[in-house]
Amino acid sequence: MRIYGNRLLTTLPGQLTRPTSAKVREALFNIWQESIEGCHWLDLCAGNGSMGAEALCRGAREVIGVEKYGKACRIINQNWQKISKDNQQFRVIQGDVIKVLKSLDKQFDYIYFDPPYASQLYQPVLGIISNYKLLAYQGEIAVEHNPKLWQAIEINGLKICRKKSYGNTFLTFYENSDITY
Repeated sequence: MRIYGNRLLTTLPGQLTRPTSAKVREALFNIWQESIEGCHWLDLCAGNGSMGAEALCRGAREVIGVEKYGKACRIINQNWQKISKDNQQFRVIQGDVIKVLKSLDKQFDYIYFDPPYASQLYQPVLGIISNYKLLAYQGEIAVEHNPKLWQAIEINGLKICRKKSYGNTFLTFYENSDITY
């Protein structure tokens, strides 16, 4: 798999980590391109880590990835080590996304959330992000999903700010609805 700057990433064989398509990845970074430099990025259900790798390549100050599978975490860590610069920080956390989110004690400018489409993670994860105030004041969350398996809805503390479709893949974007930080 290749990302920004024609950099090659190592990936696990098969579809266990379901990589985000190049079309969707490029579209997302075109939307957020003006503000990636220096941002704090959270990659949830990181899979092969391509979204966090793109963020690093485009100048994110810090990238944290959360992934359940140990083999995937090792590959993400190796890929991010190869592409990160001295002024960038990254961390890959292996574990259940719900438990990990509850332990984070910082805010993120951008959160990319791409769980297995048929999972029951959408509502609880978005609720935790809102309740624990993990999204920065003017930050955004992009949720990748298949609309046949999950319909985006308003979440207490978060509102939908845009929706984009790319074939069978949808991105629903959330921002803070009650700015009382």
